[in-house]
Amino acid sequence: MLHVHGFGLSGRYLLPTAERLAGDFHTLVPDLPGFGRSGKAAGRLDVPDLAHAAVRFLDAKGVERATLVGNSMGCPVITEFAYHHPDRIDRAVLVSPAGGIFNQPFRRAMGQISRDGTREPPRLMSVVTPDYLRFGVSSTVRMFRSLTQYPSLERLLELRIPTLVVLGDRDPLMPGPARVQEVASQADTHVLIVKIEGAAHAINFSHSGELAHVIRLFMADEPIVDDPNEPGHARLYEIHRGVHHPPARGGA
Repeated sequence: MLHVHGFGLSGRYLLPTAERLAGDFHTLVPDLPGFGRSGKAAGRLDVPDLAHAAVRFLDAKGVERATLVGNSMGCPVITEFAYHHPDRIDRAVLVSPAGGIFNQPFRRAMGQISRDGTREPPRLMSVVTPDYLRFGVSSTVRMFRSLTQYPSLERLLELRIPTLVVLGDRDPLMPGPARVQEVASQADTHVLIVKIEGAAHAINFSHSGELAHVIRLFMADEPIVDDPNEPGHARLYEIHRGVHHPPARGGA
């Protein structure tokens, strides 16, 4: 199970969820080229480059097929991975997918990110601030340009594998319920959409217990039910489920 981080960040903020799943799945949390501890990228940064880099990372680890779990920008990276390398991915988990028209132009996206910052746990800032500073302004502009040019909806609708989409009801980067339902209806045969009440954008960090619980149920093709043992006020519920898809072959 490969966890793919978001815009300007390293994989550190994904660790709370990844660590909860490590007992069930062979779990990998890389920093993609140009992000976090991987250092500065030698050339331009765009979504296809990052998808191909994820494949190379799996190659280096000797992993033939995986389930990919992404947050924010990591979701377009996953759909691009699936588009070019469909034989390497079993399932997709898209948490707070970003990069679509709702996040454009740049000014609007920055406003959404600022509002989200007030809704995340304060401790998240100590994790992500060093990553943002390391990523830099010029890389931010180039990467955002790549996201605006990326066909996010087209790639999502082209997915032909079991796909879980997890949204937070307090996420300012997500479109409204009507648009979510519209997109879901177009991908009716393979997409399961789950909402976590009380969550904003960085669900992998803020609501790791709830997210890990949902992912386990999704991987087992079981109905989505709330976890009564998980503390806090979050509540899980399905808002869309496509036609049943049999379990994918191969490992996770």
